[in-house]
Amino acid sequence: MTFLKRLSSHQAGILAVVVAAILWSTGGLFIKLLPFDPFTILFYRSAIAAVLFGYICRRKLFDINRKMVIAVLFYTALLVSFVVATKLTTAANAIFLQYTAPIYVLLMEPLLFRLKLERINVLTILVCIAGMLLFFVGDLQVGNMGGNLLALLSGICLAGFMLTQRINHPDKQEVSIFWGNILVALVGLPWFLESATPTLPQWGMIAFLGLVQIGFGYLLFTYGLKRTLAVESALIAMLEPILNPVWVFIGYGERPANLAILGGLVIIAMLVIRTIVTERAKLRRKQAAF
Repeated sequence: MTFLKRLSSHQAGILAVVVAAILWSTGGLFIKLLPFDPFTILFYRSAIAAVLFGYICRRKLFDINRKMVIAVLFYTALLVSFVVATKLTTAANAIFLQYTAPIYVLLMEPLLFRLKLERINVLTILVCIAGMLLFFVGDLQVGNMGGNLLALLSGICLAGFMLTQRINHPDKQEVSIFWGNILVALVGLPWFLESATPTLPQWGMIAFLGLVQIGFGYLLFTYGLKRTLAVESALIAMLEPILNPVWVFIGYGERPANLAILGGLVIIAMLVIRTIVTERAKLRRKQAAF
C-alpha cells in the first residue's frame, strides 16, 4: 500500500495498463480450451462482464451520446473479430495481427488531439513491430486466412476503441463498455440458445473470462488510459501478445516459433528504453522550468 501511495497519477496509470495486459493475455488460453463455438463464448463472457459494468455504472447507464455509440461499435467489433479469429487461426497469429493497433493510433492521435508526432514513438513502434515479426514469423503461414483477416480487423477496431475512449468523457468510458458487452451478448445469443450446458470447470473458465479477463481487465485499462497517452497505453499493452502465446503453450500445447524468445526480448527492451528516455525527458523539462 505504501508503494502504491508513492506513485504519481501517470505511474499508477502505467501500472494499471500493465496489469490489464496480463489479464487480457489469458483470454487466448481459455478461448482455446472451451469446447464451444466462438459466438457462444462471446455470449457467456460478455453477459457476465455486462453484469459487472452494469453494477458499476448503474446511475449513468442511459447517459448516451454519439461518441459513446461509436466506441460501443468499435468494442463490439473488436471482441467478435478477435474471439472468432482465435478459434479459426493460431492464438499467436490472432494476437499479433490485433496488435497492429499502435500503428493506427500513432497515425491518428496527432490529428485527433493535436499532439506532436515524437520520433521516440515512431522508433518504438517500428522496433516493436519488428520484434513481433520475429515472435511469430514461424506461424504466419499457418492457420485459416479468414481468421488472419479477422485478427487484422480486430487491430483496426482496437485502435478505434482506444481513440474514441480517449475522446469520450471519463465518466462515460465504463458505460460504453457495458453497452458494448450487451451488444456482443446479443450477437452471440442465437448460438447460446443452441449450445450445451457447461460443466463446472467450464463455468469456472467462463466466469474468469467475464469477470477477470474482460471485467477487471477493462476497468484497469480505462483507469490507466485516463492517465496516459493512447499511444503509450497501446505500447504497454504489447505485453499481452508476448504472454498470450506463452499461456496457450503451457495450458493448450500450441507452440509458437523458436524466434518468439528473441522477438519478446526485442519488444521488452524497446519498451524499457522508451520508458527511460521519456521519463528522463520529463525530468529535464521539470528541472528547466525551475
